[in-house]
Amino acid sequence: MSEPTTSAEVPALEPLVDRFGRVHRDLRISLTDRCSLRCTYCMPAEGVPWLKGNTMLSTDELVRIAGVAVARLGITEIRLTGGEPLLRPDVVDVVAKMAALPGPNGSPEVSVTTNALRLPALAAPLADAGLARVNISIDTLDRERFKELTRRDRLHDVLAGIAAADSVGFHPIKLNAVAMRDVNDDELVDLTRYAVDRGYEMRFIEQMPLDAGHVWSRVKMVTGPEILAALSEAFTLTPVPNRGSAPAERWYVDGGPATVGVIASVSAPFCGTCDRVRLTADGQLRSCLFARIESDLRTLLRDGADDDALEAAIRSCIAGKRAGHDIDDPTFLQPDRPMSAIGG
Repeated sequence: MSEPTTSAEVPALEPLVDRFGRVHRDLRISLTDRCSLRCTYCMPAEGVPWLKGNTMLSTDELVRIAGVAVARLGITEIRLTGGEPLLRPDVVDVVAKMAALPGPNGSPEVSVTTNALRLPALAAPLADAGLARVNISIDTLDRERFKELTRRDRLHDVLAGIAAADSVGFHPIKLNAVAMRDVNDDELVDLTRYAVDRGYEMRFIEQMPLDAGHVWSRVKMVTGPEILAALSEAFTLTPVPNRGSAPAERWYVDGGPATVGVIASVSAPFCGTCDRVRLTADGQLRSCLFARIESDLRTLLRDGADDDALEAAIRSCIAGKRAGHDIDDPTFLQPDRPMSAIGG
């Protein structure tokens, strides 16, 4: 077998396009399935079957796949996810190597989705390593509710992490909250006001069928229209034009410049403009968050595949991408993996 080529030596090829003409530019890479919280809508309190260490991709393997995606397939954005990605011991090194990858359009923008617990210690090193921005999960501002929802008394650490991200210049800072009926749907206005007052962007996410217990219920999901109705009672909302492939539909709050976003993945899916592809921490490529079929890049890597073979495998995965997630289809089956094992 030929020696693996260096991605920097390969000229740009055709972009990563599926059979519906969607061009994929956003690679989501899960660094770990482990998390420091136990959010009720994501993970059980105990008994999580963690990925075994030898199944996880090494940093060199992660960078190798990302390098092919950036140099050969036109990937321009890399989002590091989990689990909680900042639990990976060498996360700063991962960011530095990802941010330095050469591509035809320059190096990719590297961002992270985090619960912020480790940001007080890591915000500055991550910024120095080339991290461009952060998305931070915060579903409530109430300490007791946070303890009940996450099974951990860590709200003060999340708030400290948000402040740390702000202090080193990560902008825009996006705050994500899963809207849940009779859990935090009475805090939508308070969360938005907290974000607006500090120059952050609040984004509300419809709860999706990606929980470990497979107990998701549409009845308990707060829909995008319901979120907007609640916010409209407190703010004047004006649509922000030119959404593009972004998952969030955004509105100016009281004339702007502050905005609030709604990710209505279930009630108003945006599959038609999806530009994302996902790599799990154990090296499985997924064309969709809800995919039930994965492409095994880890075995390819460890069997000595060259960059041509990796590129072909990624293209083949995306070629099989479906038109949409089909949550409303009677035959829909929730993925076997929970969100924590897939990576957002």
